[in-house]
Amino acid sequence: MNRVYVPLNDTAIEMILDLRKEFYFGEDSPLIPDENGNFTRLVNFRKRYYRILKAAGIETKGLHSLRHTFATNLVNGIKQPDGTIKSLTPRRVGDLLGHTTSEITELYYVKRDLTKLNGITDGSEM
Repeated sequence: MNRVYVPLNDTAIEMILDLRKEFYFGEDSPLIPDENGNFTRLVNFRKRYYRILKAAGIETKGLHSLRHTFATNLVNGIKQPDGTIKSLTPRRVGDLLGHTTSEITELYYVKRDLTKLNGITDGSEM
């Protein structure tokens, strides 16, 4: 299996390290293994994911929706502790997602938040 490198923030890294303390079967074991340390079959992983969503009171969405939300949030911007909003260009987000062009990212993944554009053009609302 090919290794995929994903950029993570400090919170995600901390959560993964905690997960590894609880379920660690060796350096090459999957991040979320089955009870024997093997790769979890997709159908079983999906069931676990849906149970977690239900327990958290979150509307059931497919696993791929996480990818869409990630892309949309990066392009629309994420509010920082100092009040500023940091965002990435669709091209950069496309690079993170492994897309060959930013058009793929914009067409299929990014849902722009047009409310953030109000008042920055000619003072009229969009």
